[in-house]
Amino acid sequence: MQPPRYPAHIVVLSSLFPSQFQPGAGLFIRERMFRVGQQLPLSVVAPSPWFPLQGLLRRFKPHFRPGAPRYEQQSGIDVWFPRFLSIPGVLKGLDGWLMAIGAYATLRRLQREGRLDIIDAHFAYPDGYAASLLGNWLQVPVTITLRGTETRHLEDARLAPLLLKALQRATRVFSVSESLKQLVVARGAAPAKIEVVGNGVDTVRFSPRDRVTARASLGLSPSAPVLISVGGLVSRKGFHRVIEILPQLRRDFPGLVYLVVGGPSAEGDNRAELESQVAGLGLQDCVHFLGPRSPDVLADILSAADVFVLATSNEGWANVFLEAMACGLPVVTTDVGGNREVVSNASLGVVVPFGDAQLLAGALAAALGRNWDRAAIRRYAEENSWGERVERLCGHFQGLARGPSEARPNG
Repeated sequence: MQPPRYPAHIVVLSSLFPSQFQPGAGLFIRERMFRVGQQLPLSVVAPSPWFPLQGLLRRFKPHFRPGAPRYEQQSGIDVWFPRFLSIPGVLKGLDGWLMAIGAYATLRRLQREGRLDIIDAHFAYPDGYAASLLGNWLQVPVTITLRGTETRHLEDARLAPLLLKALQRATRVFSVSESLKQLVVARGAAPAKIEVVGNGVDTVRFSPRDRVTARASLGLSPSAPVLISVGGLVSRKGFHRVIEILPQLRRDFPGLVYLVVGGPSAEGDNRAELESQVAGLGLQDCVHFLGPRSPDVLADILSAADVFVLATSNEGWANVFLEAMACGLPVVTTDVGGNREVVSNASLGVVVPFGDAQLLAGALAAALGRNWDRAAIRRYAEENSWGERVERLCGHFQGLARGPSEARPNG
C-alpha cells in the first residue's frame, strides 16, 4: 500500500518582496508564488538588508532601505522579514552568507513545525546562494528562479563564482526566459537542471477598459496620441531614453502625451533627474508622472494609452509587457534579455536594438501610426495566462518533496 502523499510545504526565500513599507517591491514574485500557494502550502521569508547606520543615510536618501516589518500576513500567507547585515557598496561577496545566517532561525522554526520541505529562492545571488547554504544546513531541496539580475552579477568577478556555485548546488533551477537560461549555461551551469517557466498574466485583472472613460479620468483628450511606460523609476528602465526622443516625435504627433507610471524601487529613484530632463526639453505639458499605482488600477491607466514602451537595458521576463498586451496595447521595447521572447512577432509590437535612439523613435512613430489588431494582441496575452505555468511549477515542487517531515502533525 502506497503511503499517503503529503503536499509539499514550500518556503519562498526572496529579499525582494512587498510589505507595508515597500508595497511595490517584488510584486512579480508574489504574483507567481501566491498562485502556487493556492495549490500547495506556502510561507515566505524575505530577508531585509540592514546595517547600524542606515537610518542616517535615509536623511540624505529618503527611499534608501526603508526597512520592513518583522511579520505580515498577506492574502492568508505568512511573510517574515528577518534582518541580515549588509553594508552598502562593500563586501557584496558576503551577502549570501549573511542572508543565510539571518534567515536560518526562521526557516529552522518552520522546519520544526512541519512547514518546510523545499526552499524556493528568487534571483541566483545573493538569495539563491543563501538558499543553497540553508538547504545544506537543513537538508532540504532547493530551487532557484533566474529573474534577470544574473546578467549583471555574472559580469562581476567577485560574484559570478558564487552565483554559479548556487546553481550547481540547487536541486532544480527555473528561468523566466530562454535567454537567461542560455546565459548561465554558457558559463557552465548544467542545462538539464534548468527549465524555462515564464511569468504569466492575470487576464481578469488586466483587460481592456473603456478608452474614453479611462482618458477622461486622467484629463486626456480622446484624440491625443498616448505612450505609456510602467516600472521603477531607475535608469535601467529607460524612461530617460524615451523622453529624449519626444521632441522629435512631437513634430509628427503634436498632441503627444507620455504617461510615466512608477516610483522608487529597491534599485533607487531617479524621478528628480527625469523631471529635470523634462523641464530642460520643455516637455512639461507632454510628460505626466503618475507615481506608483497598484495593480488593481493599472488596467484603467493602460487602457488610456495607444502604445506601451520600455527602453530598458536589461530584463529577465517583463510581466508588464503581458499586462499591457492583455489591455490590447502593442509593445515597443529594446532587444535585451527576454524581451524578444515576450514580444515574439510583429503583430505584437516592435523590438529595436538597445541604445539606438533613432530606431526607437522610428519604431514609436510607426506604432502610433499603425492600425493594430488589438483583439489579437489580447488573445496572445490570454494564451500566456498563469494556469499552465503554475501547474508545471506545482508538479516540480511536489516531485521534489521528500514526504512528511517528522514534525508535521497528522492530517
